[in-house]
Amino acid sequence: MNVGCVILACTLLVGASVGSKAVQPLKAPCRPGFSQNFYTVIVPRDVLHGQSILKVKFEDCQRSREVGFISNDPNFSVRPDGTVYAEQEVANLSEPVQFMVTARGLHDPHIWETTVKLALAGHPHPLALTKVGFEDMLSRVWESQPRVIKFARKHQRSSSVNGLRRQKRDWVIPPINVPENSRGPFPHMLVRIRSDQDKDVGIRYSITGAGADQPPSGIYNIDPISGNMFVTQPLDREERASFHLRAHAVDMNGNQVENPIDLYIYVIDMNDNRPEFQNQVYNGSVAEGSKPGSSVMQVTATDSDDSTTANGMVRYRILSQTPHSPIPNMFTINSETGDIVTVAAGLDREKVSQYTIIVQATDMEGNLNFGLSNTATALISITDINDNPPELTVRTFSGEVPENKVNVVVTNLTVVDRDQPHSPNWNAVYRIVSGDPSGHFTIRTNPITNEGMLTVVKPVDFEMNRAFMLTVVVSNQAHLASGIQSSLQSTAGVTISVQDVNEPPVFPVNPKMIRFEEGVPAGTTLTVFAAQDPDHFIHQIVRYSKLSDPANWLKINRTNGQITTMALLDRESMYVKNNVYEATFLAFDNGKSGSPQASGTGTLQIYLIDVNDNAPVLVPREAQVCERARPNSRINITASDADADPNVGPFVFELPSFPASVRRNWTISRLSGDYAQLRLRIPYLEASVYEIPVIVSDSGNPPLSNRSLIRIKVCPCDDSGDCSATGAVAAAGLGTGAIIAILICIIILLSMVLLFVVWMKRREKERQAKPLLIDPEDDVRDNILKYDEEGGGEEDQDYDLSQLQQPESLDHIINKPAGVRRVDERPVIAESQYPVRPSLPHPGDIGDFIIDGLRAADNDPTAPPYDSLLVFDYEGSGSTAGSVSSLNSISSGDQDYDYLNDWGPRFKKLADLYGGGDDD
Repeated sequence: MNVGCVILACTLLVGASVGSKAVQPLKAPCRPGFSQNFYTVIVPRDVLHGQSILKVKFEDCQRSREVGFISNDPNFSVRPDGTVYAEQEVANLSEPVQFMVTARGLHDPHIWETTVKLALAGHPHPLALTKVGFEDMLSRVWESQPRVIKFARKHQRSSSVNGLRRQKRDWVIPPINVPENSRGPFPHMLVRIRSDQDKDVGIRYSITGAGADQPPSGIYNIDPISGNMFVTQPLDREERASFHLRAHAVDMNGNQVENPIDLYIYVIDMNDNRPEFQNQVYNGSVAEGSKPGSSVMQVTATDSDDSTTANGMVRYRILSQTPHSPIPNMFTINSETGDIVTVAAGLDREKVSQYTIIVQATDMEGNLNFGLSNTATALISITDINDNPPELTVRTFSGEVPENKVNVVVTNLTVVDRDQPHSPNWNAVYRIVSGDPSGHFTIRTNPITNEGMLTVVKPVDFEMNRAFMLTVVVSNQAHLASGIQSSLQSTAGVTISVQDVNEPPVFPVNPKMIRFEEGVPAGTTLTVFAAQDPDHFIHQIVRYSKLSDPANWLKINRTNGQITTMALLDRESMYVKNNVYEATFLAFDNGKSGSPQASGTGTLQIYLIDVNDNAPVLVPREAQVCERARPNSRINITASDADADPNVGPFVFELPSFPASVRRNWTISRLSGDYAQLRLRIPYLEASVYEIPVIVSDSGNPPLSNRSLIRIKVCPCDDSGDCSATGAVAAAGLGTGAIIAILICIIILLSMVLLFVVWMKRREKERQAKPLLIDPEDDVRDNILKYDEEGGGEEDQDYDLSQLQQPESLDHIINKPAGVRRVDERPVIAESQYPVRPSLPHPGDIGDFIIDGLRAADNDPTAPPYDSLLVFDYEGSGSTAGSVSSLNSISSGDQDYDYLNDWGPRFKKLADLYGGGDDD
């Protein structure tokens, strides 16, 4: 097989890396990729000895993407930083070397490619394309395409050592350049692919890759027999700038005849896109009075064409400025960066507040003949500076104000400021520099009108100052701009007249504090609480009255304000707070012509000094303790005193000496100044309720003592030290059964009360029916009882003998004849004979019968019960019966009382007592 050679066609170099102008291009929006599509390097021969040749620059737009570089020429490699170097010595280069450098993301499928062409020093190299005609460029591009591309053959040679074969280096296929927007005709032939084996076997050619059999498919195709490759439609570099295809050669059976070769197709840019501004309207600002060269704003336009060629290089210029004041060219623009700056002084916001500038962007480096243009509007606002001081409209202002008034606007100060309204450069600040040493006035700024409101903040007194002369200065919130002086009209005078009004009387000392001991008697003069009338130029009479006296302790003299007491002053009163009693008094004048009365109030504070007038008291008043002394059987008691130091604690606790059982059974010890502990002295005390007197004394001079009774319940205790009965009730609680039992007890009690009331009513009716007869069931001791009174029982021995007397008929007692009175022993003389009661006595004879019986009993010394007193109820006045107290009989001998049994049931009790002879 003959050794095939690779025929390299000359290529047109578009976009030279060496330009004639060192111009910084406009920075386009960042797009990842190589900074250039084509690198051309001229190096001396001695560099190609394993040394670095150049460095390709890859822009990843700060995405920190990991990119690897690969060269398709085995003689050259690329380091991770983009440095291209020779793998081994390369000599005898008769013509330039061209190869591809591919950048591939390590974690994404993106691929970027660039072409590197090396030429040794001394060889001619193509020049960069500058400004040439478009048709001329197209002609050169089309005519420079390689017409035939052959597959490289594999040359083999045997190794003299081990028989291994080494492949001969193949030439790199140069890229194919196709201009965008070509008008055809299409399909247009680009190159012819052929194999030198097509003479021996039938060859079929094909191409693969994006643009052929992959999207966007159909842009390129190849004649399978002739190997002619065509482009079928116009290309757009802005849609796709390059294509990477692979050419294949197979025999009629589909067997691979040649190794695939890589075809790189670059779309040559043409100027088919205008620059586009990012915004149609730009807004910027610059301060008025700025110096020339001050930055204003930046406008930016981008061009979709290749930014490495003139097609994408944009230049700026200003087309117009509105208005033309003070000159038509107040601004200029940097043609490459788009920065707008001032070129002249004289910016004045008060004259021109905004400028409108039309900016033009042109590609082809600003060449108006070849380049495309676009325009945008820049609005430049002139910002305000404080270059105009505020000026008061007049030199003198005037106003008047009534005395003793505050928050009254005296006058409004008007001002003019030409700076921007409602800004710190316009907002006025007023100051009073003289004429008001006491600070009676202040000036507040009206936020809407910017006027100064001169206001009274401290009352003025007509008697002290009848007029004020103020000097006012106005300034701005912001300082004046450098070089601007304050105006003389920023200062003005203000004349203020004070109007006299009727002022109320004033207490010189308010509140007034005095000190007195509590308990001073009524009528004591405490102080003179007098007020003064501020109206010195008018004579008025001041009168006084009491306005507030919570305890009604004080009174005030109407004419001179003398304070006297009407009651004792008590520091412990509920109206005294922190030892101070407060009362308020009113002072009022009689007014003047045209003015009503004016009144003022004053507060008198009386500090009451404590005296020891309250004895201490003890708490608690009730307690309980176990009947057997235990360590925890103690009662803690506390003493309190309504007085204050030093008339309170420490207190002295003691038990009285009488009764002696208190100190014998109990002991008390003081725990601290206010606390003591009471406990049993003996081991055991019978369970009961005891009232223990305790004497407590305070520390006053002289001290006061108080004897307090503490009611102590002594009870049996359980193991925990609690009273067993109380503990049992507390532990058991009130269940359903207990509640039912309580209800039953209440019902029984109510029933008993009801029965008792019914019985009492019945007895009352019987008594009213027979008032003179006695029920023998009432009293076993012959006592006559009133049915509506309780008492008179057998244990009741305290009798009121005066109730047995009848005041209207005492003669029978006073005139009683002297005789032998009863003694402790029964006399042995003969008994008196008592009258015999008729069997059927008439009610009117009962009185005579009783009198006769009484007379007989008075003369009977043997009548029992000897020296005992018989108690009878007093039956009221008007009774014909005399007193039956101490019946004394003058008769002698024993009497027979059996006849009492014949008197009926009402005298049965008497028959039982006196009848029966010795059995009684």
